[in-house]
Amino acid sequence: MKRLSGIAALAVGLALAGAANAATYVVAAMGNSSSGGAGLPTIALNAGDVFSVSASTDDLWSAGALPRFSDADGLTGNRFATATDDSGQPVGTLIGANFGLWNQHGVSLPFGSLVGELGGVFQFLGTSFSGPAWASGTLNLYYWDSNNGDNFGDIKVDITQRGGGGVPEPASWALMITGFGLTGALLRRRRILAVA
Repeated sequence: MKRLSGIAALAVGLALAGAANAATYVVAAMGNSSSGGAGLPTIALNAGDVFSVSASTDDLWSAGALPRFSDADGLTGNRFATATDDSGQPVGTLIGANFGLWNQHGVSLPFGSLVGELGGVFQFLGTSFSGPAWASGTLNLYYWDSNNGDNFGDIKVDITQRGGGGVPEPASWALMITGFGLTGALLRRRRILAVA
């Protein structure tokens, strides 16, 4: 039982040390367009920092007249309105189609998708991304398209950041040390009780 208490204390310390920072951002198809808009600045990252991005597949934005609604994954195939999406169209209406890849800033990515930029390098994020930062700087979010003039709508994007490159931040070190201290105290107490 006491051994389990020590292990539990260690697990709590390590879990707290790995705690993540999370925030929600609203990315606008017009204002944050890669063609005529500006990137939405979000979090500062160092190369190697692990972060994740998620957006609902029912949260839609548009590149203009039908069929141009997409989620953060972009216009990659036929999409029909559902009762749960925010297109406002009758269920079953063709609201999205495949617009292929759009080449801009030296990279080809799905038209109408959520794209991140770090250190001048653009990368597809879509509805679900998790991995290390590919450069250092502020993560800017874009709606990837050719003309922002007829864009509308926005999507909510959740970003979660964990420490980077395997090196915890000072607060994480403090939590880890506390966890190890609790474990050590429990082990010492166990030894004293065993001797008595």
